Amino acid sequence: MARQNETPEGRSVRLLRVGEQVRHVLADILARGEVHDDVLASHPVSVTEVRMSPDLRHATVFVKPLLGADEAQVLKALRTNTAFLQRSVASRVNTKYAAKLKFLADESFDEGSHIDRLLRSPKVARDLAADEEE
Repeated sequence: MARQNETPEGRSVRLLRVGEQVRHVLADILARGEVHDDVLASHPVSVTEVRMSPDLRHATVFVKPLLGADEAQVLKALRTNTAFLQRSVASRVNTKYAAKLKFLADESFDEGSHIDRLLRSPKVARDLAADEEE
C-alpha cells in the first residue's frame, strides 16, 4: 500500500517539491547569465526536470539547449561550472545539505518525436484504419 505522501510513480511530494525548487533556481541562474561561460552565454538552455535522491544529497538535472544545438558543448560547459552552480543553488534553496548536481541531456523530446513519426507512418495508419473498419 502506497503511503499518502507519495505520487503514483513512487516519489514523495517532498522530493518533487525540492526538485522543482532546484529547477527554478537553476533556470533563473542560467537565464540571467550568472555563469560566466561563453558557451552558456551563447546557448539558451532549458532545465526540463530535476530528480532528487531520497536523502536530497544528489540532484540529476535534465537539460536541453534551445533546438538541441551543440548539446555536447553545453553539457560540458555545465559540468565545468558545476561547483559554482552547486554553491548558487545551495544558497537559494534551504536544505540541510548542498545537493551534488549531475547534468544529463533530456532525451524525452527525441523519444516523443520518434513515437510521433511512428504513429504517422503509412504502415501504422493502415493498421489503425483496419481496426476502425472491424
